[in-house]
Amino acid sequence: MDTNMGQVDRIIRVVIGIIIIVLGVINQNWLGAIGLIPLITAGIGFCPLYKILGIKTCSNC
Repeated sequence: MDTNMGQVDRIIRVVIGIIIIVLGVINQNWLGAIGLIPLITAGIGFCPLYKILGIKTCSNC
């Protein structure tokens, strides 16, 4: 699997993922689990939707 996300994109996804998880915990809602998606994609540096759309946000990939 190739990397298709740059550093800024990954940081933004981590922040968004954490916010979604925290909101899910505060609201006692299982939808907070959706916050794992941006965390996982940021962790591996690969976004399947970017692959489909042919988007790369990294400068050296």
